[in-house]
Amino acid sequence: MILNAPWRSLSSSYLRNLLPTLYTSLSTPFPPSNLSPLAQKQPTNHRPFHNSTAPREKCILRLLNLCRGIEDLRPLKSLLIVYGLIDHESLIGEFLRRCFDLGAPDFALSVFGRIEKPTVLLQNLIVRCLCNDGLFEDVLFVYQNCRISGCPSDNFTFPFVIKACSALGAVQIGKGIHCSLLRVGFGDNLIVQTALVDLYAKCCQMETARLVFDRMSQPDLVSWNALISGYSSNELNNEVFGVFRKIWAMGLKPNVSTLASIIPVCTRLGRWHAGKSLHGSALKSGCSVDESLTPALILMYAGGGDLHIARRLFDCLLEKSITIWNSMISAYTQNRKPMEAFSMFKQMLQADVQPNMITFLSIIPSCEDFDCILCGESLHACVVKDGLVDQLPVMTALLSMYAKVGDMGSAEFLFHQMPERNLLSWNSFVSAYVHHKYWVSSFAAFREMQFTGFNPDAVSIVCILSACSELKTTLLGKSAHAYSLKKGFDVNLNVSNALLLFYSSCCLLSTSFNLFHKMAVRNAISWNTLISGCAHNGEARYAVALVDQMQQVGMDLDLVTLISILPCYNGFEELVQGMAIHGHAIKMGFASDVSLANALISMYFNCGEFDSGKLIFERMLNRNVVSWNALITGYRNHNLQYDAMRSFSRMVKQDQKPNYITLLNILPVCYTPLQGKSIHAFVARKEIVVEASLLTSLISMYARFGFMIYCLTLFEMGDKRNISLWNAIISTHVQAKNAKNAVAFFSQLLGTETEPDYMTVLSLISACIQINNLNLSKSIMAYVIHVGFDRDVAVSNALIDLYARCGNISIARKLFEGSLEKDAISWSVMINGHGLHGDGEAALALFSEMELSGMKPDDVTYVSILSACSHAGFVEQGQMFFNSMVENGILPRMEHYACMVDLLGRTGHLNEAYDIVKKFPHKPSVSLLESLLGACITHGNLKLGEKIGRLLLEMDPENPGSYVMLYNAYAAAGRWTDADKVRSKMEGRQLRKVPAFSLVEAS
Repeated sequence: MILNAPWRSLSSSYLRNLLPTLYTSLSTPFPPSNLSPLAQKQPTNHRPFHNSTAPREKCILRLLNLCRGIEDLRPLKSLLIVYGLIDHESLIGEFLRRCFDLGAPDFALSVFGRIEKPTVLLQNLIVRCLCNDGLFEDVLFVYQNCRISGCPSDNFTFPFVIKACSALGAVQIGKGIHCSLLRVGFGDNLIVQTALVDLYAKCCQMETARLVFDRMSQPDLVSWNALISGYSSNELNNEVFGVFRKIWAMGLKPNVSTLASIIPVCTRLGRWHAGKSLHGSALKSGCSVDESLTPALILMYAGGGDLHIARRLFDCLLEKSITIWNSMISAYTQNRKPMEAFSMFKQMLQADVQPNMITFLSIIPSCEDFDCILCGESLHACVVKDGLVDQLPVMTALLSMYAKVGDMGSAEFLFHQMPERNLLSWNSFVSAYVHHKYWVSSFAAFREMQFTGFNPDAVSIVCILSACSELKTTLLGKSAHAYSLKKGFDVNLNVSNALLLFYSSCCLLSTSFNLFHKMAVRNAISWNTLISGCAHNGEARYAVALVDQMQQVGMDLDLVTLISILPCYNGFEELVQGMAIHGHAIKMGFASDVSLANALISMYFNCGEFDSGKLIFERMLNRNVVSWNALITGYRNHNLQYDAMRSFSRMVKQDQKPNYITLLNILPVCYTPLQGKSIHAFVARKEIVVEASLLTSLISMYARFGFMIYCLTLFEMGDKRNISLWNAIISTHVQAKNAKNAVAFFSQLLGTETEPDYMTVLSLISACIQINNLNLSKSIMAYVIHVGFDRDVAVSNALIDLYARCGNISIARKLFEGSLEKDAISWSVMINGHGLHGDGEAALALFSEMELSGMKPDDVTYVSILSACSHAGFVEQGQMFFNSMVENGILPRMEHYACMVDLLGRTGHLNEAYDIVKKFPHKPSVSLLESLLGACITHGNLKLGEKIGRLLLEMDPENPGSYVMLYNAYAAAGRWTDADKVRSKMEGRQLRKVPAFSLVEAS
């Protein structure tokens, strides 16, 4: 009657007082049926129970069933020790099992530790119970102690111990156990072999796992499932399907575990049809609603974008575990449905389902798509409330979330508050700096990560290469490449693609091509990266060739490919190719994409097909600021100022907010000061951030209209640490012919901490050309050599031009000969210098040398050589060069015609010069006609001079110079009546000749 009392009325002290009474009152053993299976079994290493111990065992067994907590177990442990029952196998076995049932594994371990020689049965019991509770470190501890005490192991021990090694990733310990198995002869046991396959698979050693599997004489479905699960978890997708086919070939029927391993592979590879077929097989076999399979099916359908079916699978389950909730939340997150993901999370909480670590890892990324920092902070509060702040993956996810929603302060605080950090948290921290373009901080964090003992992995290298690409830090990027080769990361496709981007960004296309050709595996990102790199580096022909190769190897052109290749078509002769890309986009269903439409607008404008570009713009259902920028830029590049301004007006009226790119394009097309001031006022009214590029564009705009006071005011408002601001004000003074002021600003710049760049030097050299002072030129050259800018080709060319124009052709030629690198401009400048000095022979010789060197003359070179022929009076050579230019496919511009007219005019071939003027494809310039008129006066050809003079008066009736020249022509011929008529017309228009003046520079 006492033993049947309710357990809640028994305290530990009452049990202790009751036990002696029970021992004396109970003298007969309990029926065997009342004992547990372990208690009924007589162990082989113990004697049969005597009458003196059997009642005590029975009493303790009965009391064990009454225990409801660790406080009830403590007195029983003491009794076991006092009465010498601590080595009683069946009794201790029941005691240990009861400890685990009551959630006291530590107490069970303390009892087990008192056993001097534990048996195999007890060892297996506690190892199994520890495994079931996930206490894998304790499993290995018990196994090691049992080996020390001499307790053997059997086929029931090793699977649990190996499972603990798998969970802990302790592959070296697992290998040691494997050796022991082979030594003691348990290596051929199927269950043990299956556990070893699982161990090596989870430790990413699939080759060893396959070797173990191949040694199995007759693997069963569990063994095959272990192998297929290993291939699936290691993302060896082809091997997964190979094993699956073998399972079918052997006549084994796949079960839920098989399908749960292969369906994620279908999700990764996008084989939705195969995944649906497997789902059908699961339905047929009646296991489609299994809890382990349904999450995989939900994620498979979500991966294919079919959230409706995924939701139906979720709703069909009457009882939903936390795994099911997590899979549905993850499905919405992956499909960028943040509102639905948060709604599902809320429903889960309302259903009294406690979130776990996977829940937060699934829901936190939705904050990035939602762009709601309040949601992120709320989830952070839930993490704190549920006691998951010590879970490193969750804290890392929160860090990444704060960074991506723009709260870098919270991200940094969270990172520095982490008690422990792993490589994933460091990678997230470095990536956060890269995401926000804090390049210097990203490098500092990367270094600190290494100093704290973490070696970079493939993800780390990809992050730091992104920073190297943006900063174009060639040395650091190459160091990262070398590290990748050393660690074997170069076979990682993401690392290879990041290296392609880095070398392309640093203008090292040859290295990019070498790397690309060495890649064993390439995907669309690899091709697109190289194509985009060629396009951005001005190598359009290589980009087009890559697109052709991409199609030849069977790689589909995706949206990124089309957007990358379209900028390569920028001439009328390439219009057909651009239209072919447009047709391909329509065929593939990409035509409605906004980014592609924007690229098509730019392509059609660049190819001169304005109507097609405008038509695409007008038919766009959704336009963004880039669309408007593409249209305005197209008009600007073709000098269609009115259309550009009208488009800008439409943009503002349609409530599309212009960005600084829009303003950078619209400011240069302002053709009146009022328009420029209006744009400036618009910037101030809309509180648009005035970045350095926009400020310099405003300065250039005001300089174009001669408002130097506004330029100076804007300069004073800007950040003097930005060199582009100094370049703008110096260039403005050069353009306004205020060369001395430009030099003064340069002197002021040298007194600051801002370092001049090559653009500063180019503007300074232009100012020196205006001043034409040899001493100043020498000073500038000394400065250029001192700071090392002489190695820049553009600066070297400018110095050659400077000395040639300042009269020192010998130094100019020395600079030319000493240049390590020469381009077409270098040759053109030197040829022009000889022409300016009247040395036509040297100019002709240099042109021949240029052709022999393999450098192809361009249109600028022909202007220089034709000008040299004009100064030297080489008519035949000039005509030969002009004809050669046309034969080489260079379309003559106004400058070429002007040189020929000047050449023929100087040498008295006036009628031939006039024939060229009449054949002009465009209207001749006033300066060209004035030059020809001057030649007519010099050579006394009044008849032709009269024609040209009247043509000048029609073209520019407000130009007093034209009247003066025609008057001089009549006066030279003695036709004073006509001369007086010209004077009368000039006075009638109240025009006056601008008086000339002379000056000299005192040295």
